[in-house]
Amino acid sequence: MSEPVMLHPRLEADTHAIGETAEYWLRWMNDRRFPWVIVVPKKPGLREWHELDYDAQHALLDMVNRCSLHLQNLTGAEKMNIGALGNLVPQLHIHIIARRSGDACWPGPVWGQGAPEPWGNEQPAWLPALRDRLSQRCA
Repeated sequence: MSEPVMLHPRLEADTHAIGETAEYWLRWMNDRRFPWVIVVPKKPGLREWHELDYDAQHALLDMVNRCSLHLQNLTGAEKMNIGALGNLVPQLHIHIIARRSGDACWPGPVWGQGAPEPWGNEQPAWLPALRDRLSQRCA
């Protein structure tokens, strides 16, 4: 019997669901300062990208690229930041952040800069279209 995999409590608290596939949770960061998506592989105990086999690495890269492309197209971002830091959350997760000059942290990184601005009861304008575009191949 396979070990159950759970979303890390910090990711659960800081993000909201876009959707999921058999392989990934797709989440959006609850910070209105940035269009921000997170891809989390559903593999128990997975901490690092290199721990995935070749096919799983490339499938994850494909999902990250798809999220990045759609998020950039929907937001008009000048630059896409992609990272897998995991210093506070050991579960492998990939951040995809749409950036533009003049945003709250430009040109620096978003991590550790200012306080997040939660969405409250709202959601990002780009979210329904992103959800739709990703579900066309994820369902």
